[in-house]
This record gives sequence, structure tokens and C-alpha cells, in this order.
Amino acid sequence: MIGASRTRRPQVTRRQPRPEPPPLGDVSVVERSTPSRNNPRASLRLYLQRHVQAMLYSLGRICRQPASSLMTIAVIGIALALPAGMYVALQNVQGISAGWESATQISLFLKKGVDENAAHALATELEKSAEVAKVSYVSPDKALDDFKRMSGFGDALDVLDENPLPAVLVVRPAVEKDGAAGVERLLDRLKQRPEVDIAQLDMEWVKRLFAIIQIGQRGVLVLAVLLALAVLLVVGNTIRLAINSRREEIEIKKLIGATDAFIRRPFLYFGLWFGLFGGLLAWLLVSSSLIALNDPVRKLAVLYDSSYKLAGPGVANGVVLMAISGLLGLLGAWLAVRRHLAEIEPT
Repeated sequence: MIGASRTRRPQVTRRQPRPEPPPLGDVSVVERSTPSRNNPRASLRLYLQRHVQAMLYSLGRICRQPASSLMTIAVIGIALALPAGMYVALQNVQGISAGWESATQISLFLKKGVDENAAHALATELEKSAEVAKVSYVSPDKALDDFKRMSGFGDALDVLDENPLPAVLVVRPAVEKDGAAGVERLLDRLKQRPEVDIAQLDMEWVKRLFAIIQIGQRGVLVLAVLLALAVLLVVGNTIRLAINSRREEIEIKKLIGATDAFIRRPFLYFGLWFGLFGGLLAWLLVSSSLIALNDPVRKLAVLYDSSYKLAGPGVANGVVLMAISGLLGLLGAWLAVRRHLAEIEPT
């Protein structure tokens, strides 16, 4: 037994061949080692899982740096609050003037030879037209009484031998038919009537108001474009600083085979989070400003016998603002990562 044990040959274990390392720049180590390339559902699940991880990771990094993150979000929020506030203000002005266009009227000053019966006949004829909503007759005596009451020259007008004012027909056009163009065509036809001496359209002030509103809308658009560029620059500079602070980490990831898409993903979510939080802050700033202004505006409206209240941006506009801001943050991050990530190569 002892001799047999001495002649036993020791067993030699063969080493398994070491697997080849993944090629640099091809796929990340985690993605390459997952056996799901032939399963589309598993690949999609893995892809979504990677995005969720990057999203939560970037959100955690933002929360761990509250001071610098809040400064960036505040700059984005204030920049977006300016055009958003002007847009809401224009919406309120349009809400006030929405019913003014229906108050458009054409004043027909009749000739001296047109008596009251002929004026009523003309009013009845005009009311039958589809372009006319209502016609009111103002006699010369009533026109003179109204002028005395509103002008304050009653004593001076009493010395007149005769009433110099003509009879007037106040025509209310059906504005909803063809708009302002239809009203002007109606005015041209009424000027051709033999009973009419002067036809005057009381709509010029409304046109001026709408022209001012259009200028304001164009100004809001220009301001929004300029401040959107400012948001892109702010987010891009923030992402550039984040890339430079993690330069060594990025080099190590590239050395072990991480792709640019794998490295780029968290930075893109950084920009998306900054944009979303900035849009939320802008919506809160505009809403709080309107709440602060609502009481003075209500008191002013009471002086004009009105119950008007300022309309806020609303939840729908807030969602749109956050979506636009998030896209701006994502675009700014993508531009910064595309430029600066290519400059980092492991040595």
C-alpha cells in the first residue's frame, strides 16, 4: 500500500483559455456580456433598463449638488418666464378685446331732405340684408339732446335757430360673416345710397388695438427665440463643466470598452432634468405673478363696472412649457456632449 501510494502520479489540471477582451469602442462590457442579442423583447427590456438607470443616476447627481443645480435651474426658469409671461399677458388682452369687434358699427348721416318716414324705410330695408345684424334710428332732436348732455354746451346750443344735426342710422354689421373685409365692403355699398350723405365706420380704434397685439405677438416670438438660445448656452456650459470634471472616469470607461452612447446617456438626462425643472420654475413664477396682480386688476375692473379676472397659464400651458424647456435642455446637452466627448480619448 505504501509503495503504491508513492508511485501514484499527481493529476495536472489544465488552464482554461482566457477570453479575449472586448474591442475598444465596440460595446460596453455590461452590454456585451448579456446573452440577449437574439431575443428582441429581452433586448428592448435591457435597453429601457439602461435608460432608467441613466435617468435615475443623473437625477441623483443633481440632488447631490443642490447649490449649483438650483442656480442653473433658476437661470433657465427666469429666462423662460419672460416670454411665457408676455404670452399670457397677450392672451389676457385678447380676452378683454374679444367682444369689442362685435361692437363695430357704421354711422350713416342722412341728407337734409330725408324725412323720418324715409329714414325708417331705409332702416327696414337694411335690416333685411344678411350682412346687417341691427339698425337703429337716431332722430335729429335726440342727437341734439345727447350732444347737449355729453358736451356741456347746452346753453350755447339753445341760441341756435334750427337743429344743425342730421338724422342718423346706426348699422351694426354681422361681423361673423366675413370679418373686417366684409364690413368694409358693406361700408362701400352704403356710401353709394342716395339717402346717405356721410358713412363713417367706427372701427379704426379696434384695428389699431389689433395691430398693437400683433406687434406684441411678434415681439414675444423674437424674445422667446433669443432666450431659447440662452437656455441652450446655459445647459451646454453646465454639461461641459460636468464632462471636464469626470474626464478621468470617461477615459477609464473607454478603456474597458464603453461606447460613446453608453457614456453620453447620463449627460443627456442631465440636460433633460435641467430643462424640465427650469420649465416648472418658469410656470410657477408666471402663475405666482398673476396671482399677485389679480387683486389690483379686479379692483380696476370694478371701477369700469366689469368683473374681469386675469387668466393664468393653466396646467395645459404649463405642460407645454415644460416640454419645450425639456427639449431645449436635451438639445443643449447633446450639442455639448457631441463636441467635448469626442475630444476625450484614453492615452
